[in-house]
Amino acid sequence: MDTSIQEQLQAIIAEQRDTVDYLEIRLEKSESTSISFRGASLDAVDRSFTLAGGIRACHRGGWSFVTFNGLPQLKDSVSEAIAQAHLVGKETTQLALVEPIQDYVAVQLGQDPRSVSLAEKRQLMENYNQLLLNFDPRIQTTSVNYRDRFSINYFVNSVGSCIVQERLDVSGAFAAIARGEGGIVRQGYESVHSRSDYNVLLGIEDRVKGAAERAIRQLEAKSVKGGQYTVVLDPYLAGVFIHEAFGHLSEADFVYENPQMQELLTLGKPLAIEQLNVVDDATIPGLPGSIKYDDEGVPAQRKYLIKNGILNQRLHNRETAGKLHEEPTGNARAINATHPPIVRMTNTAIEAGDRSFQDMIKDIDEGVYAVRMLGGQTNGEMFTFAAAEGYMIRNGKIAEPVSDVTLSGNVFQTLKDIEAIGNDSVYLNGGCGKGGQMPLPVSVGGPHVRIKNVVVGGR
Repeated sequence: MDTSIQEQLQAIIAEQRDTVDYLEIRLEKSESTSISFRGASLDAVDRSFTLAGGIRACHRGGWSFVTFNGLPQLKDSVSEAIAQAHLVGKETTQLALVEPIQDYVAVQLGQDPRSVSLAEKRQLMENYNQLLLNFDPRIQTTSVNYRDRFSINYFVNSVGSCIVQERLDVSGAFAAIARGEGGIVRQGYESVHSRSDYNVLLGIEDRVKGAAERAIRQLEAKSVKGGQYTVVLDPYLAGVFIHEAFGHLSEADFVYENPQMQELLTLGKPLAIEQLNVVDDATIPGLPGSIKYDDEGVPAQRKYLIKNGILNQRLHNRETAGKLHEEPTGNARAINATHPPIVRMTNTAIEAGDRSFQDMIKDIDEGVYAVRMLGGQTNGEMFTFAAAEGYMIRNGKIAEPVSDVTLSGNVFQTLKDIEAIGNDSVYLNGGCGKGGQMPLPVSVGGPHVRIKNVVVGGR
C-alpha cells in the first residue's frame, strides 16, 4: 500500500476544501493485458500500465470534471476544476449526506494473472480458438478475447473520506460464426469471468465448444412463425431483460430528468405480479458488479427495486438522492478514474420463485423457449430483444429449435403478464454501456420466467 499517494491527495484536498461546496480526487494505477484472435489470425496483443485520474468539483450546483495523467499535474488540475465549477454554478448544491470513511480493500487472490507469462496466456487462447475453428466445417470465423486488469483506485474527498480499493478482472470471451445453406449466418457466444483467479480460464474446453454448438444448432433451425405466444425466458435472458428493460428505468438520473417517468415510477406503486422481486445487489462476493464502495465513497448495498410486485427503491448517486430526498444507494460508478461517476447498476436480478422448469412448461400447448440474448434495444418503456437461440414448446415439452426469435413489448405490461417464476436462479457476467462509458462490469441474474401474450417476431 502506497500511503504517500494517499497523503499527497489528502493534503491537496485540505488546501482547497473551503473553496467549493464539494471536491474529490480519484486516481487509478492499473496494469492490463489483452489478447485477441480473429479467425485463424492473432489480431492483437496489448500490455498497458497507466496512472491517471479525475477531479470533480461542485459549487452552487455546478459540476466540473478535469482529468490528469501523473501526480505532477495534480495541483494545477485541481485549481482548474475549482475555477470551472465557480463558472457554471448558479443554484444550490444538493448532495445526500454520507459519513466519511477510511478503508483499504484488498483483492483476495487465487492465481494472479500477473504471474502468468504472456506466451502462456497466448497459447491458451490459441488452443481455444483452434477448438472453435475445428469444431465443424461450417464455422467460418471466430472471435476470441482474453483480458486481465489489476487496478488500485484511490478516492479522497472534502467530506473526509480516504478509500483505496484494489480490483482484479480476468475474462475470456469466445464467439463462433457459422454459415449455412443460402448464406444464412448464425453465431454462438460464451464468456468466463473471475474477480480473483486466472485459473478460471483453465480446463473450460466444453464451455468454449458450447459457443460453436449453439451457432451450428441455429443453422439447422427454421425461422419462428411470428405471433403472440406464451414465452419462457432462460435465466440469462430473464436477467438481461430485467437489466435492460427495467434496471435502466430505475437509475435515478433518468427519472429525475424525465417528469413523465417520475409519474410512471412513483415509489409504492404496484408494477408487477405480487411474486416478483427485483434486486440490485453489489454485496455478493466475486461477481463483476460487486464493490465495497462506489466511486463516490458510498458503501455498496443490496436494494429491492421491486418488492412483492411494488416499486420499492431506485438507484442513486449522492446528487440524485439529494434532489429526490431519498437515501444514497452506492450506485455511482465509472469505468475508470478518467471518467466521472454516473448512476449505474451493479448485479441486477429477478429473485428465484418456487416453480420448477418442467412445471412451468407442462401446460403450454404451443409456446416459445427463448435462450440467451443476441442483441436488443430499449426506448423508454418499450423493448425489443433478439434471443440467441429459441425452441418451440409443444404439448408441455421442448420441441424443435427455431431461429430469428425477437421479443418485443411494453415493460410495464410485461411485468404484469409474468405467470411463473422459476426456482433456479443464476448470475452471469456482462458489460453495460451508458453515457459513453462501456463496458462497465455488471452481472445479470434470474431464474426461468414464464410470460403470457409476448409478441414474437420471426423472419
